[in-house]
Amino acid sequence: MTSSNPHLPLFVDLDGTLIKTDLIFESLLLLLKKNFFYLFAIPLWLLKGRAHLKFQLAKRVVLPADRLPINEEFQRFLEQEKAHGRKLVLISASNQIAVESISRRWDLFDEVFGSDECINLKSRHKLKKIKEINSDEAFSYAGNSADDLPIWKESAEALLVNCGDNLAKKVENKKLTRFDLPYSRTLKLLEAMRPHQWLKNLLVFLPLVLSHQVNDFDLLLLSTTAYVSFCLCASSVYLLNDMLDLFSDRQHRSKRHRALASGELPLVVGFIAAPLLFLGGFLIAFKLPFLFLLALLGYGVLTSLYSFYLKRLFLLDAVTLAMLYTLRIIAGAAAITVQATGWLVAFSLFLFFGLALVKRVTELLNLVAESKHRIEGRAYHDVHTPLLSRIGIGSSGFAIAVFMLYITSPETTQLYSSPLVLWLICPLFMVLLVRIWHFANEGKLEEDPVLFALTDRIGQVIALVCGLLIWIAA
Repeated sequence: MTSSNPHLPLFVDLDGTLIKTDLIFESLLLLLKKNFFYLFAIPLWLLKGRAHLKFQLAKRVVLPADRLPINEEFQRFLEQEKAHGRKLVLISASNQIAVESISRRWDLFDEVFGSDECINLKSRHKLKKIKEINSDEAFSYAGNSADDLPIWKESAEALLVNCGDNLAKKVENKKLTRFDLPYSRTLKLLEAMRPHQWLKNLLVFLPLVLSHQVNDFDLLLLSTTAYVSFCLCASSVYLLNDMLDLFSDRQHRSKRHRALASGELPLVVGFIAAPLLFLGGFLIAFKLPFLFLLALLGYGVLTSLYSFYLKRLFLLDAVTLAMLYTLRIIAGAAAITVQATGWLVAFSLFLFFGLALVKRVTELLNLVAESKHRIEGRAYHDVHTPLLSRIGIGSSGFAIAVFMLYITSPETTQLYSSPLVLWLICPLFMVLLVRIWHFANEGKLEEDPVLFALTDRIGQVIALVCGLLIWIAA
């Protein structure tokens, strides 16, 4: 694609136009990762205006320009225009310091302008600046938001980058050129919520099944409500994690395609959706017993600690993941007012600790295949792979041992009429866990072993047979 007005200087917006993301939200994420207590300073900076906030962020954060997602089609267009001798000017509402730093990534622009500490270079302020730079001569402008409408109205040519049809209809300019990206932001939000991960929240039904009360409709309704609540809260956590892992995900072979990392879902959507989803989960939970609310609150606190700090600690990250899975079971028990036995809690902790280490081993083996040596943002190096395998396999073995001890306990003989049938579950668990570890060490496993166990055909058959054996034993 080439411009119909190559002789006109082209003024180019940065946020959402040349790059798919917004520097202010990228900077906020980096600043909060650096020191979470800046959260209390940000509102004070904002009280002095958005320009002042951007200035304070630019002073404290250096964004890695090579990790920002680019609108590649539009970039190629700019390169063609530059090759034909067209004057290109980068003009952004982001702070001048940040814009100059980012612009060095490309040898494209003749001039670079951004906001200062006092003036937020946006909308009419930007238009005034363009006219000042261009001596009120005709110009072309490329932007992406409703704030650009006054500029497009005054421009000789309007270039719309990733604008919806509703916004395009409002542009008062006869010469339009559009660069639209082929995806739906609604679908990208749903993708970022990871509904396929909701399978893990089926753990809240486990106390209902093990207490032999599945036929009780009222209790089934309570468990279902708990499941929906956990799904919303878990999706909130996935969004938070994706935002905090943004820059490391962009270096990952598969995670760089995630909605937030790729820039296909604006960060502002993540900032808004994450707390709303968690709030929604809590509002639903108010229909459940108070102990469930406490469990859900504990889940929220622990996931926040994991996101900001614990995931960077050797082995403690895996322990935390095991605790989060176990909290789902405890919450499921609280929802129907039954007690999660010590046997069930111990079994869950050992099982999911082992599976968490499967995930780390798989990540490390994938890194070795890419000639890398450490998981970015984590405490693991390739030399840890044998150690993690031994600890993880040992933990998986402990989970089976706990289940064996449970079968012989007095509680089991009271709850089941034929407890000996439960022994048949042990070899099935062994087969499943050995299969998972074998696939992991062969490099054939995706990086989420829990989802593998739930979606693998053999894993599904084992789960059905185990359920049947529990029913027979009861």
